[in-house]
Amino acid sequence: MTRLQDLYNVGGQSPWLDNLRRDWIHDGQLAKWIETGVRGITSNPTILAKAISGQDTYDDQFRELMKDHTVEGAYWEMAITDINDALAMLRPLYDESDHEDGFVSLEVSPAQAHETESTVKSARDLHTRIAQPNLLVKIPATKQGIPAIETMIGEGRSINVTLIFGLDRYDEVMEAYLRGLEALVAAGRDDQLAHVASVASFFVSRVDTEVDRRLESLAGGEGGDPAILGLRGTGAVAQAQSAYQHFHRTFSGDRWEALREKGARVQRPLWASTSTKNPSYSDLLYVDSLIGPATVNTMPEGTLSAFEDHGTLKRSVDADADAATEALARLKDAGIDMLDVEQTLEDEGVHSFAKSFDELLQMLTDKAATF
Repeated sequence: MTRLQDLYNVGGQSPWLDNLRRDWIHDGQLAKWIETGVRGITSNPTILAKAISGQDTYDDQFRELMKDHTVEGAYWEMAITDINDALAMLRPLYDESDHEDGFVSLEVSPAQAHETESTVKSARDLHTRIAQPNLLVKIPATKQGIPAIETMIGEGRSINVTLIFGLDRYDEVMEAYLRGLEALVAAGRDDQLAHVASVASFFVSRVDTEVDRRLESLAGGEGGDPAILGLRGTGAVAQAQSAYQHFHRTFSGDRWEALREKGARVQRPLWASTSTKNPSYSDLLYVDSLIGPATVNTMPEGTLSAFEDHGTLKRSVDADADAATEALARLKDAGIDMLDVEQTLEDEGVHSFAKSFDELLQMLTDKAATF
């Protein structure tokens, strides 16, 4: 039994791979990760941009596609090819796990992050074009994304809600999920509840990056107020652990039980951005401290390898909920506005993904001109 398998079998947490590359699909690397214990795959515009621009395995398909596609149309065809291949590899796990895991995620165009109707149209289109039960279409948790999420769940479609950076938006995401499920019931489609899956991707390490930057400014720089500087590295884990408490409060009580009895599944919290950005922190800070039942942690290959080598297998996400609450209170007292941190990171996340997408399309446009 590998440590990643134990993470699921003992810790109740599903390890997913936060990367997708065509060469891994064909050379056996992805199969090895699945054998080691990976139970799902996430991708995003930055990941797909790196994959397509970083290797020549897409060139033949791209050349053929450019005979009758736009550059953006060719991109989606190449991305969908990889997603379909990965879905096929994970389908046995999806079936064996009673549809709990075995998912692959593909994100709508980041250009639509602030457009509800176009997000709905694109998410619906991806589900129709791929039409596999273990597909999760990713929709950003922007203000405009929330109603799109509710609409998609209400149509019985499985969704990965991405770019969640704060507790208030997380509450809105879970509410959208419940309202979508209730819309299915109201439409007399109770039989579809068991087939709707969703995860709420709560980004972690980027929170520390932003909070630490603000703390250093409040302290007067490195070597400044030690009490304030001592709070660095505490915000991200505390907020994620608090999010787990929100999860438990939401998926309990009469409202949830009425849905659960009809076959509905919880929307699992997914810890994303869990590779450590600050080299002075433990390389597994955002893994070892967030282990618990009904959760997912999607990790790049380096973090997966680190956990397999020296990860600590211990339930930790709710080991001390009061301490997490107190840590957030200390940050507030020091002058950290977590709502502002959340909005800043959401804006940066949307911009970063849009920039990667635009750069990829420009690279493909340049390449097409050489054919």
